[in-house]
Amino acid sequence: MEELLTLLHTLGIPFTRFDHKAVFTCEESEGLDTPIPGAHTKQLLMKAKNKEIYVLAIVMHDKRVDTKALAKDFGGQSFSFASPEKMMELMKLTPGSVTPFGLIHDTERKIDVVFDEDAWNVGQFRFHPMINTATLNIDREGFEKFLKHTGHSFTVRKIPQRVETA
Repeated sequence: MEELLTLLHTLGIPFTRFDHKAVFTCEESEGLDTPIPGAHTKQLLMKAKNKEIYVLAIVMHDKRVDTKALAKDFGGQSFSFASPEKMMELMKLTPGSVTPFGLIHDTERKIDVVFDEDAWNVGQFRFHPMINTATLNIDREGFEKFLKHTGHSFTVRKIPQRVETA
């Protein structure tokens, strides 16, 4: 985490840090005592079936992503969540602490970043700083500057939502 905070300071990216108890899911983060401003998002690191295509989808915490529809946009058949081993290899992260800040470790730029427009339009975001006992609030401009530094491009689009059938 200190490496990330130093990088953000060096790049002149403003953020606000909120320390809290460890949270592993979006549901757990809703129970925090401290209100944290910004879009309440979840980050999903996914891999295309039978292809070396990785996507980090950033969506509102309550959105259920239609992974098959999203995979078609990237030339895949379907997406599954990346394994803990692949998550560690690509982003140096473990399940429960996925964050776009882990992209500093994806030096080969294997991961495509897609931001759901509902979350993007909020303009401020909440992301873990590589650990799940703190949250950083960062604005859109700062996040774009961070991604530019890592060499990751991104797209903003309406990510398809899974429709539950009865």
